[in-house]
Amino acid sequence: QVQLVESGGGLVQAGGSLRLSCAASGRTFRNLLGWFRQPPGKEREFVAAIVRTSDNGNYADSVKGRFTISSDSAKNTVYLQMNSLTPEDTAVYYCAAGVGPATNSATMKLYDLWGQGTQVTVSS
Repeated sequence: QVQLVESGGGLVQAGGSLRLSCAASGRTFRNLLGWFRQPPGKEREFVAAIVRTSDNGNYADSVKGRFTISSDSAKNTVYLQMNSLTPEDTAVYYCAAGVGPATNSATMKLYDLWGQGTQVTVSS
């Protein structure tokens, strides 16, 4: 049973940066790697996704230009570099793995492996 373990969350001031990591305990046998977040009192939403064999990421408009998703297949790890953070980025961040076309990589229902979530809090 493959597990996803997240790390890197914490408290940061507005304008700062954080790098989240998501390490898989083994091969996921899934082509989509994604990050989702759930702000306080809101629904879980798409943040970023990448196809396993690609360097091109898919991003929500709210994070485009500030966040970068990347992966290291040798380490079975996915990263989310978050820059220029604002209080609106405060949320529990989840990494996930799933199967589907790259054009649908923002669709949460395609993901069936999930990390436990890590809290990111951005203060003003």
